[in-house]
Amino acid sequence: MKRMWLTGLALGAGLAFIGAASAQDMSVGVAGPMTGGEATFGRQLKNGAEQAIADINAAGGVLGKKLKLEIGDDACDPKQARSVGEKFAGMKLPFVAGHYCSSSSIPASEAYAEGGVLQITPASTNPNFTERNLWNTFRVCGRDDQQGSVAGRYIAQRFKGKNVAVIHDKTTYGKGLADETKKALNRAGLKEKLYEAYNKGDKDFTALVSKLKLNNVDLVYVGGYHQEAGLILRQMRDQGLKTVLMAGDALADKEFASITGPAAEGVLFTFGPDPRKKASAKAIVDKFKAKNIDPEGYTLYTYAAFQVWAAAATKANTTDAKKVAAVIKSGKWDTVLGPITYDKKGDITVVDYVVYQWDKSGNYAELGAKPGS
Repeated sequence: MKRMWLTGLALGAGLAFIGAASAQDMSVGVAGPMTGGEATFGRQLKNGAEQAIADINAAGGVLGKKLKLEIGDDACDPKQARSVGEKFAGMKLPFVAGHYCSSSSIPASEAYAEGGVLQITPASTNPNFTERNLWNTFRVCGRDDQQGSVAGRYIAQRFKGKNVAVIHDKTTYGKGLADETKKALNRAGLKEKLYEAYNKGDKDFTALVSKLKLNNVDLVYVGGYHQEAGLILRQMRDQGLKTVLMAGDALADKEFASITGPAAEGVLFTFGPDPRKKASAKAIVDKFKAKNIDPEGYTLYTYAAFQVWAAAATKANTTDAKKVAAVIKSGKWDTVLGPITYDKKGDITVVDYVVYQWDKSGNYAELGAKPGS
């Protein structure tokens, strides 16, 4: 009996030790489309978050605590995103990096604001995300009024006198970006030949492609995501159209080329200057490459979101979200993307979108200096 009691005591002590150790962990989150049509971008966010947490923990954690990652899957669905936001708020997470789709980030941000969670999106570019005067919303990427301006100027300069169509998928991101690009086109004196909408998730674009063909469209600007853009491109080529396709940052993943094959050659899109080529990212890029991960798209943006939060929490000497938010807005943060500072809305103060082009081998590269001035 005595031996059994001692054994039980030792086991209890072991469990108490494990509990004490885990109590020293601090949970933080990453949220995005881990499943569904945009899951390739969810993987980018997840990869960036996991590497950031590994590196932060290796350096001692945040305020003496190691970080533990909670992953939220919104499938780019607004209702599911709100549920993820409510769950993370209920868990009292101090910080979440996410979401990817603007239509997810916006409803989730309201749940985070109510629950005291600071949110930094690596990828949601719709202006409304930071235009609602919420205390907790930040991003490490640019906005669609900036991205659309670059795309619109580029099209107006390179396709002057040509027939241009602007189409979108009716989503917060897609329509918002298409409308900003259309505004920039019109300001530059180019009036679009067509302005059309389709539904996200559509597979058959025969009627739309026929309209493009009937109107002799030289360039079609797509406000939408990579899967539908890829199908539109393939179906244009199947009907013999050589129309150039241009879109936004949702084409910044090599899965686009897996949809289109060699037809991707010549496709244009806007995105920030390639973060993989920044000197500030070299060491981290090497770590990803050692794991056979290409940190393309928003991978390094997610890493940067964690860097900003961790540095600000350390400087504030607290993980209280409102106090950390105030510190973020007043500071300058060294990240894999380079130094970041914020305006009062939670937007970064320096944004520089550039134009990329796909080649027939399934790779994309910057075309050079940012068009326009």
